[in-house]
Amino acid sequence: MSAAVIAHRGASGHRPEHSLAAYLLASEQGADAVEPDVVLSKDGVPVIRHENEISGTTDIAQRPEFAARRRTRSVDGQLLTGWFTEDLTWEELSTLRAREPHPGLRPLSAAHDGEGAILRLRDVLAVCDRRRADGSRPGVVVEIKHAAHFAERGLDAVAAVADELAAAGWSDADDRLVIESFEPTALRRVAARMPPARRVLLLERTGVPWDLARQSAIGRGPAPLDSAAMLTDAGLDRLASEVAGISVDKAVLVGEGADGAGLVARAHDRGLLVYTWTLRPENVYLEDRHRRGPADGRGDWETEFAAVLATGVDGVFADHPDLALAVRRSALV
Repeated sequence: MSAAVIAHRGASGHRPEHSLAAYLLASEQGADAVEPDVVLSKDGVPVIRHENEISGTTDIAQRPEFAARRRTRSVDGQLLTGWFTEDLTWEELSTLRAREPHPGLRPLSAAHDGEGAILRLRDVLAVCDRRRADGSRPGVVVEIKHAAHFAERGLDAVAAVADELAAAGWSDADDRLVIESFEPTALRRVAARMPPARRVLLLERTGVPWDLARQSAIGRGPAPLDSAAMLTDAGLDRLASEVAGISVDKAVLVGEGADGAGLVARAHDRGLLVYTWTLRPENVYLEDRHRRGPADGRGDWETEFAAVLATGVDGVFADHPDLALAVRRSALV
């Protein structure tokens, strides 16, 4: 079975990420699923942004009425300065406009800055509920962001997502639904709140999950395994008892010296799905051997995309779903 093509933050290579236009275009291009990142507003609304600090993806820095909300805050151990979703109500956030975070790299997307408002999870679910010309509907891979950070502020990201799915008429047993997170504790809460939901653990190339590291640091848990340990046979055995799948940095599959096909096969032997992120055509994102010309130009993305798909992964996240779909259809795979 060929890998699912999942539109990363919508068709975010063509339109500002997490905008309605990005999700509609992804659906039109035929993406098998879309991937919204969920953060929370001050009043607990599931808001679609890649990070809770939103100065780079909205026009908030140009909005004088919000100037006093700018602050410095630690998020998952990183000190950030800007504007945070948890400091604004949904009513306030809904007045903001989406912007391309990398205008120099993606000027055609940046040309659409300001055209779309911030979305809620229910808005993305509504796009997925629309039937396409062929009668199909895209699935949704919901990423819960910064759950531990929000919990420290009295906001429950898992409950907010569960309630929003239920309100939109989405069953947690829907085969079009996947819930993912970098935080194992969040996925354990998903298992308790939405037992049938397919849960996928996102893994950085190196390091340990922030939530587990934080628990260990304050004496509430053992020292966590790092990514390398989780991807050993013993680590995969443990993960198979906790989640339905893993989602890894593509460098783990096709980076220098990587044995992506071997990892995928070992995971599949244990019943685990394997996803990978993120397929992008620009040189700055490609492995060194596939770069051609300037950093902001496109390299040999076709070969890299084909190499990723050839590992046997179950799904790929792509900023340009049309390009990933074209490679999937081609003779390269």
